[in-house]
Order: sequence, then C-alpha cells, then structure tokens
Amino acid sequence: MFTRFVSALVRAIFVVLLIATPWLLLPGPNDSAPIVLLVAIFVGWLVFSEYMTEYPSLIEFRDAPPYNRLRFGALFATVLVLTLIQRGIAHPSPISELFTAISHVVGNALDFPFSPVRLMVLSLPENAHAADIDLLRRTSAIAYLMSLISLVFFIFIMWLNGWPRQNGSFNVWTNLPTFDPTGGGDVVGRLNRDANLYVALGFLLPFLIPAFLQAAAGIVDPIAVAQPKSLIWTVSLWAFVPSSLLMRGIATARVASMIADKRRRSMDRDTEDMHVFG
Repeated sequence: MFTRFVSALVRAIFVVLLIATPWLLLPGPNDSAPIVLLVAIFVGWLVFSEYMTEYPSLIEFRDAPPYNRLRFGALFATVLVLTLIQRGIAHPSPISELFTAISHVVGNALDFPFSPVRLMVLSLPENAHAADIDLLRRTSAIAYLMSLISLVFFIFIMWLNGWPRQNGSFNVWTNLPTFDPTGGGDVVGRLNRDANLYVALGFLLPFLIPAFLQAAAGIVDPIAVAQPKSLIWTVSLWAFVPSSLLMRGIATARVASMIADKRRRSMDRDTEDMHVFG
C-alpha cells in the first residue's frame, strides 16, 4: 500500500510539473498562473486517484509499462524542448541555442509539400510575419519528429520484449478499463475494429487539425504565435495526440492478437483432450 501511494504521488507530481513547465521557465507576466495551477492540481489529483485504486477507471495499460511512461515522457520532452526554444528568444543559453539549431535543421527537412509541418505553417494567416512562420515551422517540425521517435521506440519495445507480457501475466480488463466486454459482438473483433479506428485517426489527425485551424481562423486565433505558452501547448498536443492514438491502436491490436492466440491454444487443448478420451 505504501509503495502504491508513493508511486501514485510521484506520478501526480510529474504531471503537475509538466503542466506548469512553460509557466515556470518562460519570462513575462503570468496572469493565468492561478488557472494553470488549478488545472495542474486537478489533473494531478486525477492521476493520483487512478494509480491509487486497485482497478482504474480511465487510464489504460496502467499495469503494462512502459506504455504510459513512454507517452508521458514524449509529451514532457516535447513541452520542455519547445519551452527552451521559446525561452532562448529572449534569454539565450547554450542548451536553448542547441535546440534552436536542431529545430532549424528539422524544420527545413520536414517542411515539404503536403507534409503535416507544411500544413501547420499554412494554417497561419496570409499576413503573418516571416519570423512567426519560421517559429511555427521549427516548433512543429521538432514536435512531430519527437512524436515519431516515441512511436518507433514503442514499436521496438513491443517487438523486442514481447510487450505487454514481458513482466508475466497481463490482465486485459484491468488494463482496458474503458472497454466494455459485454457491449455486444466478439471481443476480438471489437478490439480490432477499435484498433483500426485509432490507427486511422492517428494517421489523419496531423493533416486534419491544420485544416480545422485554418477553417477556424476567421472566427478565432487558434495558433497565437505571439503567445508562447499557447503556441507550446497547441503544437505539443497537435504532435502528441495522433502519435498517442497510433500507440493505442497498435497496443489494442496486440491485445486482440493475444486473446485470439489464447483462444486458439485453448481450442487446440480441447481438441487434443477429445482425441485422448474419445
């Protein structure tokens, strides 16, 4: 019980730190700090309560590391890198200059016709300043690259360690609390259908989100390049959500494959028993 408490508390603290990172590192007025603090505390409490309970209700693959750790690490790294790039504009430092130089290279490499990065740049108004366009190109490119790296790393871990069963038994219903096995239809078929949906959304969202932002440009200013904190979270979530959905789709398909294999082995044993006693 004590170990579970400490583990849940540490996770909650890291989540609070993630949300507060841009406000802690970026200079300038922090008028929205009280709201950010409330959001951080609420999300931290939610994570703490989920990891304290024996059976979670929202967080999937809680007992199948490093799925959630990898997703959180990818988001935290993205937010931190983008924050350091933004901080380097007003307060340059060796590490901010390093990430800025890397973002220039990655931005030039990923900004090609019909790429997600190019679509994000095109979502800016036509009268946008060249500096704003360059900043959005660089931040979008490095965030998208980090999301791809996290996805490839997850696939590598799954292939290398036989995830999610590298640590022994795997409880499907505990690790998929939002999936209702009594919802109708075959469980394997429904899991595969969900997996295909997650993969399709994960692939399409990097292209659809910029189109939505461009369509909403006449109503609101969805990408406020002049507001660093808003830009950081917009770009981070644009890159993180699709890669997270792709991971979820791949993981769900893996679980469906495990259930199908278990059924097949059970049927083979029953067939052998019938031959033995028949």
